[in-house]
Amino acid sequence: LLRGLLNSIQIAIGGYAFGLLLGIGGACGKLYGGPITRDLMECYTTIVRAVPELVLILLLYYAGTDALNYVLSLVGIGEVDISGLVAGIFVIGVVQGAYTTEVLRGAIKAVPAGQIEAARAYGMSPTKVMTRVTLPAMLPYAIPGLSNLWLIATKDTALLAVVGFSELTLVTRQAAGSTKAYLLFFCAAGVLYL
Repeated sequence: LLRGLLNSIQIAIGGYAFGLLLGIGGACGKLYGGPITRDLMECYTTIVRAVPELVLILLLYYAGTDALNYVLSLVGIGEVDISGLVAGIFVIGVVQGAYTTEVLRGAIKAVPAGQIEAARAYGMSPTKVMTRVTLPAMLPYAIPGLSNLWLIATKDTALLAVVGFSELTLVTRQAAGSTKAYLLFFCAAGVLYL
């Protein structure tokens, strides 16, 4: 169980970090990008948030691997065997990225416009306005949503059991099936997730 927990934590941390990077880019694209960038980011967040995570995991895990190998074969590079850990981090990261985009976009929009106007009137560059005014002012709005997304990333690792990745849920199911002590193992897994 502890080995499965370690795999789940690795996927959750990696997926959350990757999703945070995607979310920062997505929020900047939606707020400050051109019309095409805004439309692309809107499509990304709408589609990923509308499709259930399990469907996305199956689609990205199987179809994504096939598409990558097809592209690599066109270039002349042989097929690549993608590890379950990397695929899990990528899938959880893509899902997290869509939600993080909206959390960060909403937090930036919650910063009073007068503060940003005052910083510009003072003569601050756009970078200084972002680092000294917008980011500190948006954190109180972003932290609750980002904390919630961490919990979701941790729980979404359980969905990777359907693709055979040896994370906490799959290991628990295997241990419970071999010992027939379902209540004991699933209660232990619940405590570990908690």
